[in-house]
Amino acid sequence: MKFQMNGCLIIGTMDGANIEIAEESGKENMFVFGVDADDVPRLRKERKNLKTHKRFDEIMADIEGGMFGDKEYFKPLVDSISNMKVGNDWFLVANDFASYLNAQAEVDRVYQDQDEWTRRSIVYTAGSGKFSSDR
Repeated sequence: MKFQMNGCLIIGTMDGANIEIAEESGKENMFVFGVDADDVPRLRKERKNLKTHKRFDEIMADIEGGMFGDKEYFKPLVDSISNMKVGNDWFLVANDFASYLNAQAEVDRVYQDQDEWTRRSIVYTAGSGKFSSDR
């Protein structure tokens, strides 16, 4: 909410504070990705059988290979979301990945249109009054 008050545009899933922010500033002004909350229990049960997105697999392999730092340091994280014998991807990172890529492409597209980016930023700030003090 503090980001919203400062006009920062949000890319995120439709849960938690993002639901309230969408109510005040308009979901159409946000960059939303991810599965619907109603689908989460079913998807968690099905996660072990999910055919993951090619880019997701590539990134997991890059992290496992040490591209972003000590591979042993990142191993528990990678295993928790990509090795279903070890973890369970509780937050459905793999399920949301393709949707995230699409949302990020939309961020890139809107950022190129500075008038639209600025308009959304102003709408965010203007819609943040509800969050200006404790309720």
